[in-house]
Amino acid sequence: MSTTAEGTDTTTEPWHRRERVRDVVGLVARLFLGAVLVYAGAVKVGHPLTSQRAVQGYEILPYDLAGFIGLALPFLEIVLGVLLVLGLFTRPVAVVATLLMVVFVIGIAQAWARGLTIDCGCFGGGGKIGANETKYPQEIARDAVFALAGAYLWWRPRSLASLDRVLFGH
Repeated sequence: MSTTAEGTDTTTEPWHRRERVRDVVGLVARLFLGAVLVYAGAVKVGHPLTSQRAVQGYEILPYDLAGFIGLALPFLEIVLGVLLVLGLFTRPVAVVATLLMVVFVIGIAQAWARGLTIDCGCFGGGGKIGANETKYPQEIARDAVFALAGAYLWWRPRSLASLDRVLFGH
């Protein structure tokens, strides 16, 4: 064991620094993904018909089921986002959020592959648009970044300033 003049153990300092960096990365990932989810849900929650139309526009699910998902999705996004911002139940919430982002990527990709011309509806709006108005590559890339933030939290849910840490010690 090597020590500094102040008597601190320097053999574990790099490990502590790495852990601290990972805790900060976790905090950033939590706040980033959480804020995006809260915003995405909040802009849709007051516009249920538009939200329903956005999900129905993907033409994957039966019309009524797509309508129900369009109504429920904004509330799910808000709940997941708030829990991430608070750092409460981080791993299970990150699992759900990551899978949700993967579903969004698949939905957008299949719409693109099938030649549908729709607004993804991710941040409000949705439904049919002009072929020159689609932004499928950007939407897929954006949601993939969100999925990566969720995957990081799935892998390592520990972060700074989390209720998980206060309530459960991690």
